[in-house]
Order: sequence, then C-alpha cells, then structure tokens
Amino acid sequence: MRGWLAWVLAGALAAALPAPASASAGRCSVHVPGAERSVAACLDDLTTTGTVASGHTVEADWAGLTSAGLPAFRGVPGVQVDGYFPDTSTANTNHGWNHDAQFVLRLPDRWNGGLVVSGSPGVRRQYANDRAIGDQALAEGYAFAATDKGNTGAAFFTDGVRPGDALAEWNSRVTQLTLAARAAAARHYGRPVAKTLAAGLSNGGYLVRWQLENRPWLYDGGVDWEGTLWRADGPNLLTFLPPALRAYPAYAAGSPSAHQSILDAGFAPGSEFLWDYHYRVYWDLTQRIYREEVDPSFDGPLEAGTPFCASGTPSCDADYAYASRPPSVARAVERISLTGRIGKPLLTLHGTLDTLLPITRDSDVYDRMITAAGRGALHRYYRIEGGNHVDGLVDAFPDRLRPLGPCFRTAFDALGGWLRGTRPPASATIARPAGATPAELATSCDLVSRP
Repeated sequence: MRGWLAWVLAGALAAALPAPASASAGRCSVHVPGAERSVAACLDDLTTTGTVASGHTVEADWAGLTSAGLPAFRGVPGVQVDGYFPDTSTANTNHGWNHDAQFVLRLPDRWNGGLVVSGSPGVRRQYANDRAIGDQALAEGYAFAATDKGNTGAAFFTDGVRPGDALAEWNSRVTQLTLAARAAAARHYGRPVAKTLAAGLSNGGYLVRWQLENRPWLYDGGVDWEGTLWRADGPNLLTFLPPALRAYPAYAAGSPSAHQSILDAGFAPGSEFLWDYHYRVYWDLTQRIYREEVDPSFDGPLEAGTPFCASGTPSCDADYAYASRPPSVARAVERISLTGRIGKPLLTLHGTLDTLLPITRDSDVYDRMITAAGRGALHRYYRIEGGNHVDGLVDAFPDRLRPLGPCFRTAFDALGGWLRGTRPPASATIARPAGATPAELATSCDLVSRP
C-alpha cells in the first residue's frame, strides 16, 4: 500500500509539472511514469487502419466486438507506446512478453488536450478497444490509453490470493494507467491534460462505472457501453446465468416451462434466436470462471467446475445458487460492487436484446441505483432497441439486430457536448427507425427515440 501511494503521488507531481516536449528528435521518446517497460514508435497512422498494417495492434484482441459495417477512421499520425507495469502474473502473451498489466498509449500529433482511458472487455487484452473506442477518440484528437486490467484469459481467476483479488485489480489498473497517461501526455505535449474521459464496453463499462463512483476527481465524464453490474445482494451474473444454464437443455428439447424459466431469469422475449449461441459460447464459460473467482470453494479442488455439466451433477454450475452460498462469497463480491454514487457525468448504452447481460438485470437496475443515490442529474441512459452484447453478431443477424457501435460514437460526442454545456438528449428507449436498412444502422444512431 505504501508503494502504491508513493507511486500515485509521484504520478500526480509529474502531471502537475510537465516538461516541454522536443519538437523533433524527442517526439518519439515518451516517458510513462511507473512503467517497468515501454517501447515507443512514431507511426503514420494510429488508427486500426494503420496499426493493422504496421503491426501495432492485435486483431485477435478486438475480433467480434464490432460489426463489419462500422465506418473506419484513418490518417492520424502520432506516437504509440506499448509497455507494462510491474506485475507477477504472466497470462498476456502479446509481444512475447508473457507479462500482465500491459498497456498501450497513443498520442496523436494533433492533440485536442483530452485523454480517453479504457479497460478491456471480457478477459481480453489491451488492444481490445482499438476499433470500438480508440479509433474515434484518436480521430477526434484525443490521446488514448488502454489496459489489459492486470490479468487476462479464461484462467484470470488464478491471479491474486483472496477471492475477488483478480477483479479488484482491474479497478486499480485503470486508475494506475489514468495517472500515468495523464503525466506522460503532459510531458509529451508540454501542457496538462485538459479533459479526461473513461470509456468501455462490458467489463470495460463496469470499470467506467467504478471509476466515476470511486475516483471521480480523475475524470470529467464517461461512456458506459453495457457495463457489467456487480452487486453483493444481486442481481449479478451469478444470479441469472445458472437458471438459464439449468433450463436450456430442456428448452432446446421443446419444453415450454424451460422456456419460461429462461425468460424469468431475465432474458428478453424475442432474444430466443440468440440463446443457442450464447449457451455454447458465453453462458457456461462466463458462469464458471467468474464463480471460481469469487467462490472457489463451490467446486472443491476443481478449477472453474465442469463445462456443460447436467443439472444434478455434483458441484455443477447449472445448480449454483448465489443467495445460499456462505457470507464470504457476498463479501468477495462486495469488494467490487457498484453503488450508483457516480461523481461525474455518465452516459450508458444497453441493447434490449443483450443475451449475456440482460438489460432488466443490469443497466435498468444501475439506472435506478443512480437515481436512488441522488445522482440522476449526472446520468443519461439509452436503451437501444434490438441491440445485443457484441456487435459481431449483427453480421449474422442483420435484419434482427442493430449495432451499438454507432450509438457509442453518438454518445461519445454527446458527452463532449455535455462537458461544454450542451445537455444530451433525455434518457430513452431508442426505437429502431422505421424502414432503416442494416447498412444505415451500421453507420448512424440518433439518441432520440423515434417510431
């Protein structure tokens, strides 16, 4: 703890006392406070249009998160810094470093004075937000920084000592990167960062929520793209995934009661066409690895249970009952729980057909939490009709789903306007525009409800 406090103070001091940047030779030399390793490179294009070609991103990190029709940005020259902070876990294999707490920092030559900080969704690595978030931020002149959150991959739960340690580290790593990126940008540009925004999707959206609740002095605002809701008393993903896992085999065999059980768990009517994919790809794995993180005793010596076990099998996650578990489990979740007490403006987006984090068990609840905490004036909440958890599925179901990527871009700009004094549209359910084609939905999103 003493070392962490000293590092925070050092980072704050570095941010307050920026050193002028060299106009030529020093342009490609960037100091990131606290980094154990950093490698800087001057690039002709910091967006994915350029970094895919130059090898300065990893497409596998962001595969499937955006729809194919999301417009691309290009032509943003600047400096990229890849590196890592001190850490003991080694799951992140990017660059052959085998070292977690990796980050990427991009500093455009034409800087608007702002910084966007993001944590990766799911258990992905530091480049996961490059296409969905970073490209827009850079094209608009922001510096962009992203972290792998300090542990990655499906075995992320092996990091840490106590239940909940790996998840708690995510929050401290975003704080760490925010401080370091602010200091690095101030030294690079010769002036302090004027505006710092947090942005993220899924687990990255959770990180935005947590930072604005717990570290609001570091940020001016944030955009939360269907962030994960953690609450010690529920709902959380450990309360709605087990009933879906338990009922799905019978539902697939034609049982009406099993169908109703999945709806009762919170999954939206009309999302049934997505259930098979989510059962095979998301529900089972997500339940097992996050349950292992906060409740490793449930399955004894097993690590993350038994994949796709049938209900009734000993220690089967399909039969997991969060409410009946020992108090220590709720205490582990309490460490990373949200309260709704945001301290800076927040825009939230969530799809009504989200089939991993159902909207009625997640952002609907979080919106009420913010209001109950007396912070409703700082929040705008947009329920996107037909939106799912990952935009990659839009390409498989273009006539049934709409992408959230364009809505995020609109919300990001709306946040900027809000900070300049222009209030964003009121919270609303954003209807699918009548007659809109998939191509039109892939390129634009009006955050005003229209029939």
